[in-house]
Amino acid sequence: MSKHSSIAVVHLRRGKEESLRRYHPWVFSGAIEHIEEGDNPLAEGDIVDVVTKQGEFIARGHYQIGSIAVRVLTFDKECIDQQWWNKRVITARRLRESLGMLSDASTTCYRLIHGEGDLLPGLVVDIYEQTAVVQCHSVGMYRSRQSIAEAIHTAYGDDIVAIYDKSSQTLPFKADLGAIDGYLWGRAAERDNIVLENGLKFKVNWEEGQKTGFFIDQRVNRDLVRQYSRGRKVLNTFCYTGGFSVAALAGGAREVVSIDLSERAVKLADENVRINFGDDAPHSAIACNAVEYLKDIDDSYDLIILDPPAFAKHHKVLGNALQGYKKINVRALQKIRPGGILFTFSCSQAVSRDLFRTTIFTSAAIAGRKVRIIGQLTQPADHPVNIYHPEGEYLKGLVVYVE
Repeated sequence: MSKHSSIAVVHLRRGKEESLRRYHPWVFSGAIEHIEEGDNPLAEGDIVDVVTKQGEFIARGHYQIGSIAVRVLTFDKECIDQQWWNKRVITARRLRESLGMLSDASTTCYRLIHGEGDLLPGLVVDIYEQTAVVQCHSVGMYRSRQSIAEAIHTAYGDDIVAIYDKSSQTLPFKADLGAIDGYLWGRAAERDNIVLENGLKFKVNWEEGQKTGFFIDQRVNRDLVRQYSRGRKVLNTFCYTGGFSVAALAGGAREVVSIDLSERAVKLADENVRINFGDDAPHSAIACNAVEYLKDIDDSYDLIILDPPAFAKHHKVLGNALQGYKKINVRALQKIRPGGILFTFSCSQAVSRDLFRTTIFTSAAIAGRKVRIIGQLTQPADHPVNIYHPEGEYLKGLVVYVE
């Protein structure tokens, strides 16, 4: 954005600036009175200024079509140029460095940019060894992807050898950008897709896998499963690439069963077990419907992990989502062996912590089991929550002991 160009100005309705004064980084379409176009016709992803009814500047951000009309990049009148991108990415890197993540030889994957939590709404960047994987969730971020790649390269220098853009599945469908995933800079060799997490090896397929290739947000919770698994028979439902399964085996589980609907996922789970423990590990992976599998397990498992995909991506389907969470939790609580431990999660942003806990309470009552909470889980420190944007606290988990 040129310092001298005239950009579009979003004029708010009277009183609709209050959330922005509290530094919430979204402007909803219903808060807008009118938009004054700049030198060029306004296009999705453009930088716009947001002003109050009285014309007072309040924020600058990416314009988008939909209920969230502006994602705020800054509350200052500053130029969004390459220097600005560099500064934001370097700030994010310093946070991870202060947490010891860049110097921890036992863990070589972490989240570098977590959207609003790093003051970059609509952007996710994960680091896998020497590869950065970028996911844009907004048109503005996608149009800025080369600037983002340049900023990552500036922040890391030779410590990053490849930057991969994996935005085709996360961009707004109606934007019709024709996005194709691919390398923005450099290229990773196939041998580079083995990463470490808490000393355990995982093969990450960022080109074809879900999200950026691995669910980094469960790192701390996987380590807790490792601590509780000794001598237990473990069921890992919705296993994806087997992160919890590998952790359970590392913790001394006597047997682990991994379940996922995806054939590709269970093969990768099997492979991740093999690269850590060889061919003789007490592990089996089954491609099937986890909800159906839970019907017939009797009391054969004494540690069960329920980590389903987001049942509710928005509030319109919240009711159906809560029924889905209740259904799988009732089945697990009915079937788990007495003295068993259930790890149960929701990664739905629309499901609040209190609502999730109420759902588990209801499930326990229906199952007729005595249940005690022994752990309350969330996302790790490299997935920070902007204090002005509580919606960023999306991962909720409970560890419960079942008598």
